[in-house]
Amino acid sequence: LNSVASLYNAQGRYAEAESLYQHARAIAEKALGPEHPEVARSLNDLATLYHAQAGYADAEPLYKRALAIWEKALGPDHPDVGTSLNNLAALYKAQARYAEAEPLYKRAIAIDEKALGPDHPRLATGLNNLALLYNAEGRYIEAEPLLERALAIKEKALGPEHPGFANSLSGLGDLYRNQGRYADAEPLYERALAIYEAVLGSEHPSLAAGLSNLAELYRSQARYAEAEPLYKRAILINERSLGPEHPGVGLSLNNLASLYHAQGLYAEAEPLYKRAILIDEKALGPDHPGIATDLNNLAALYDDQGRFGDAEPLYKRALAINEKALGPDHPNVATALANYAALLRATNRSDEAENLEARAEAIRARRR
Repeated sequence: LNSVASLYNAQGRYAEAESLYQHARAIAEKALGPEHPEVARSLNDLATLYHAQAGYADAEPLYKRALAIWEKALGPDHPDVGTSLNNLAALYKAQARYAEAEPLYKRAIAIDEKALGPDHPRLATGLNNLALLYNAEGRYIEAEPLLERALAIKEKALGPEHPGFANSLSGLGDLYRNQGRYADAEPLYERALAIYEAVLGSEHPSLAAGLSNLAELYRSQARYAEAEPLYKRAILINERSLGPEHPGVGLSLNNLASLYHAQGLYAEAEPLYKRAILIDEKALGPDHPGIATDLNNLAALYDDQGRFGDAEPLYKRALAINEKALGPDHPNVATALANYAALLRATNRSDEAENLEARAEAIRARRR
């Protein structure tokens, strides 16, 4: 049951996957008892499903119960406990609960280093997870040595032509790009891209991700003519490999739309943003934070054209989604408030704008 459910999950067939995961958990609890590691595995699978749909409040107690079962059954230093800690930490990271995520990631790293040794690929994954947390917080100096160590581990354990090594190259490239170190990032992205194409072939989603990374680097430098064919190729790969209604296609469409938007090519950008919204609403549901990002992108496009009447309901809906899915103190809520406030100012509603700006500033102040 779990295998079929996992297949449905990967295909975005969440309702069917949920039913099977629930059934598998009930069978395991009845046959093995509520404290068996297999029950923990079923709980973890169901939590992962909810996590993917931004059902954070539903996922958290399942992750916590799975962690408690594994700790009791296997001991606090078992690798499965490390995996469980990583999962719960990722849930917290998605909600910008960084202070809660960090000690979990650190404990998972300590477990894996002790249980698996300092050169195990799974340790590299843990180091990468902590580095991504630091990256999200802008703690680039702390993130860099973790990414470099993860890269070295994967090169030694997997070899310099392995896709896992390419993933680490991309991660370090992302860090450099976020720091504006474009010349350092570019060869890493190019090398990762070459590995994906050589090992996985010309139609693999990882290749599409690699193309998008390099295109994003070019876009950051206003190298639009170089970025455009990479984004277009990524869309085609994702459409063929994942299907035309997969969220990966929606992301690729958003990327190309953003490129056109940056160049003032509004007529080219608008249908891409709209198609991305339709794809993501169908695949993720109408209340997923990814939908809020999509709506905000389209609203900004309208805003830049002075189409304030078209932009305002999108900004309002994006704000409502983020508040519901992420909580009132998430950085994305602050961004949504600021975006909507700017529109209110542009339409001579300063009093309303001031209220939203104050809320946004309060969120940011609490996170400093």
